[in-house]
Amino acid sequence: MTNQLSPSRRRFLQTSLTAAAVSTLPGGLTAANIRRKNIDEYAPGNIKLSHRVPSNLSEDDLHFLQQIGLRYARVNWPVDASSLAEMRQTRDRFKKYGLEIYSGVQYAYRSLKVQLGQPGRDEDIESYQQFIRNLADIGGTIASYDFHPGNTYTTSEVETARGYTARKFDLEDFRNRVEKQMHDRVYTADDIWANYTYLMKAILPVAKEADIKLALHPDDPPLEMMNGVAKVLVHYDGYKRAEEISDSIEGKGSPHWGLTFCVGTWSEGGEKMGKDVFEMIKDFGGRGKIEEIHFRSVTSPLPSFIETFPDEGYLDMYAVMKALRQVKFNGMLVPDHIPQLVGDSGMRRAGTAYAVAAIRALLRRANEEVG
Repeated sequence: MTNQLSPSRRRFLQTSLTAAAVSTLPGGLTAANIRRKNIDEYAPGNIKLSHRVPSNLSEDDLHFLQQIGLRYARVNWPVDASSLAEMRQTRDRFKKYGLEIYSGVQYAYRSLKVQLGQPGRDEDIESYQQFIRNLADIGGTIASYDFHPGNTYTTSEVETARGYTARKFDLEDFRNRVEKQMHDRVYTADDIWANYTYLMKAILPVAKEADIKLALHPDDPPLEMMNGVAKVLVHYDGYKRAEEISDSIEGKGSPHWGLTFCVGTWSEGGEKMGKDVFEMIKDFGGRGKIEEIHFRSVTSPLPSFIETFPDEGYLDMYAVMKALRQVKFNGMLVPDHIPQLVGDSGMRRAGTAYAVAAIRALLRRANEEVG
């Protein structure tokens, strides 16, 4: 006597068991409609979740980033520790933990000689030019930079209503208590644009030669004058002028110039930015000019705001993620200015893990909805 079922009997039992399982699902759900499409987070066309870290990040912290599923890094090298040998060593150390260095930063461009047009700036620019070449050698894609030599980022750190510690900027507090004449004289917008143009004429041809994309961060916070120095990347018109400068150097559509688009900074400006976050994504992102996203929110626009985790703040961060996928953004996205949770120090592992998990959930939902 055999225990094998006939093919027809086997099909009958399989159908019966499936029907029984489906009947137990609540709300009329079926096995078919509860299954989600498996979208590969690490596919080439997807957004590259990452984190901003120093080149000397500890082995334990590298292991931590591996554990929370990150495969890309935005690495900051000190000016005096960014030789080709040192950068190769960093690449090899990160690679052991499955981390690819996608974006790089070195602050020679932040030299006051460079940003204020002082004697000796060419030596600092040469250092940054060599950094761009080194970044290409180790397989990097983006060199992220900014241009605000008189900046104050924050006026205090406060405990939020939810109980974590975060950065706060208050305009009245800045003007009355913090602001000071930072340099030898007042620097106008014309001065800053002239110095920015000088830098771009020197580094954009090198970026083209090395096939590295320069990604320009907006001024944070977006105020037109701080500490006696004008800031020019505080609205849409500033970014358009920066784009025109790049086009004049490399040609229309300058493929080696783009944006490090900081959602938090743009949210701080509110209606004064000329275009809102979504209009910026549609404009620059729609033309493939956004290279890197800093993904954070704030409690409100200026004159006062507190930086928040992605699941708080006044901006709908899922709508931001969805807008990025609608323009097919597939560059780097990092959590920005991680608030501090109880017991956190150093790279703030708990806060980083929380922020990355929240961002990953938004990305997966956007991928499922947009494709």
